[in-house]
Amino acid sequence: MIQGQTTAIEGIYEVCIGVPDAIFAIQYWEQFGYRIGQMGELSPGAAYQLYGVNSALRSIRLYHQNADHGLIRLMVWQNPTNPGLGLASMKIKGNRWATSLTADVLTILNHAEEAKAAGRAIRYTPPYWEVIYQKERKSRPFIDPAVGVREMLLLQPLTRQVLFQRFGYNVPNYGTIHPACAFQTSQFTHMGMIIQDDSKESLKFYEDVLGLLRVRDDVETSYESSLAGRDLFDLQPGEKFIVTAFDDPRSSKSDLMAARSGRLYVIRFPNAMNLQSRFEAAQPGSLGMSLYTYRVRGIETYCDRIKASPVPKFTSIVENEFREKSFSFVAPDGYFWNLVEG
Repeated sequence: MIQGQTTAIEGIYEVCIGVPDAIFAIQYWEQFGYRIGQMGELSPGAAYQLYGVNSALRSIRLYHQNADHGLIRLMVWQNPTNPGLGLASMKIKGNRWATSLTADVLTILNHAEEAKAAGRAIRYTPPYWEVIYQKERKSRPFIDPAVGVREMLLLQPLTRQVLFQRFGYNVPNYGTIHPACAFQTSQFTHMGMIIQDDSKESLKFYEDVLGLLRVRDDVETSYESSLAGRDLFDLQPGEKFIVTAFDDPRSSKSDLMAARSGRLYVIRFPNAMNLQSRFEAAQPGSLGMSLYTYRVRGIETYCDRIKASPVPKFTSIVENEFREKSFSFVAPDGYFWNLVEG
């Protein structure tokens, strides 16, 4: 953690989505409670300097109620570099997805089924019942409260989403539902990535260099233990993955009620598994979910720390499309990141 600035970084600020058509994307995300905020542009030269993409860029930042994290940046590239991950499996290195809390997972499922019937490119799972906390607790069905979530995957050519609905509990600072939007959803509460690193060395970067709080570690999900995990991540018998989560430093390792959204989920598959690598399809210039950003205070300090760390690639601090100080880097695990002065 950076000395004297315990909250210099917070939860993941934006999920950046490459789109060919801003109008359709805005209409889509309005159903999830987002609205147009800022707009900005970069020339091909400026975009190359910050994102490594030689294309003019027009971006639209979407807000969600008064949330200061979990926002969306729609990136309209004049010349996109590739079509992105599309409906590719979640079990690939380079994968990115974003999760929202909903009060009505069945309405989202209804729309997914309608889209499939209409011949749209879509992949989704049923809303699986998962007990997240106190898994060892024995409750009596129809007598005791059922405490858990319904969780579903929704993949479309330009979006990779997980939606979850809580039952029997609440976490006050972990997602704020927009009650008037069509799907009764919150801002993005957590974002995910897939890596392979048995040594866990690459995880230290998020804690030691970025200053995030490691809140969950070595939480194992196997084919045998989780129907949702099996279906969402295409697990085969005997396969498993391990979850580590990084939070806003103001969150809590021990107090569930103090947890804050904006969480980064790093899902780690064993090195021995043969995983496809698709980093090139989920970085700036790609269509679909292609970048996460953090907003920081003291961006020069962060830039110095990252330059001194084992990152393979970084840029200088320049103005982004919203005229904010910003710089990009590739983390030790291969994921492309961007920091914004806030």
